[in-house]
Amino acid sequence: MRRSVFTLVAFLFILTLITVQCALPGQQPQEKTYKVAAIFPGVITDADYNTLGYVALEAVNKELGLEIGYSEKVAVPDVERVMREYVDQGFTVIWTHGGQFFSQTINMAKEYPEVSFVAESDAPAENPPPNLWVMDRNLHQPFYILGYIAAKVTQTGKVGYIGGLTLPFSYAEVHAAEQGIQAAGKDVELKAVWVGDFNDPTKARELADAMIADGVDVILGSLNLGMLGIFEAVKAAPHKVWVTAKYSDKSQFAPDNYITSALYDYTKPFKDIVQNIMNGQPGGYYPMSFETGHTVQLPLRNVPPGLEEEVRQMLEDLKSGKIEVVKDTTPVEK
Repeated sequence: MRRSVFTLVAFLFILTLITVQCALPGQQPQEKTYKVAAIFPGVITDADYNTLGYVALEAVNKELGLEIGYSEKVAVPDVERVMREYVDQGFTVIWTHGGQFFSQTINMAKEYPEVSFVAESDAPAENPPPNLWVMDRNLHQPFYILGYIAAKVTQTGKVGYIGGLTLPFSYAEVHAAEQGIQAAGKDVELKAVWVGDFNDPTKARELADAMIADGVDVILGSLNLGMLGIFEAVKAAPHKVWVTAKYSDKSQFAPDNYITSALYDYTKPFKDIVQNIMNGQPGGYYPMSFETGHTVQLPLRNVPPGLEEEVRQMLEDLKSGKIEVVKDTTPVEK
């Protein structure tokens, strides 16, 4: 009996020593391993929105040395399943590249508090979970410049905007373009229409043709694949029509009509967010802006002399805050 008690006491003493040793100050806890996954609504080779996201993901791999994974052409009904698969594979940061995934990403963040999620939106989230980063895209901001350019270029006084879906960010783009037109001091009418799809060139061509027939001579395009229809329309127009695009250089599709594109760099925002996560901040709010990568493609093409210098100065004023682009998501009457 005494031997048993002695053995038990000795065992507890050794266990206590081990516990104390493990808790000694100065010992570093094991570093967390970060694996980053991105989910794209389209293909990464689209030379458009999805390509921009993939470039940002690649930068995290090359510049931060983190393992990455990605999924292409993920539909909204499938995104929660895909996110769960990445969690099961040990990914610790999951980015959904597209505002259509916002609510599902919030749901997953609540379900998996040990994983950081990055969601895209066009406004801050209400009461977000602590492990959710919201990337506020502010897609409307460059449209201030596009509206200004359109007002300076138009000869008919009629400018068109062709969007994909009637979403808050698209309304904000129209209102930002109106603000730019007003800044130009010109009496210009802006007509906005929506295709109902970002990737339907046939319908986009029909709407662009109708605008051109109504005297529009500058079209601001806010589409993905649908831009191809707008380019075909402006090239076949009976009068000179200029066009602007979005996300990437698309000058090759209508070189005699093309002016510029609204450009968005996701590399800095996403890399900053991942770095913040690694530094112990699992969630937060990150507004994209001219300071983080918004701009318009330069040099401008097919514009009057002196306009590019005005735009360059405008970009500096936007970066410094001298000019503020209002985010107005009020629905636009068609």
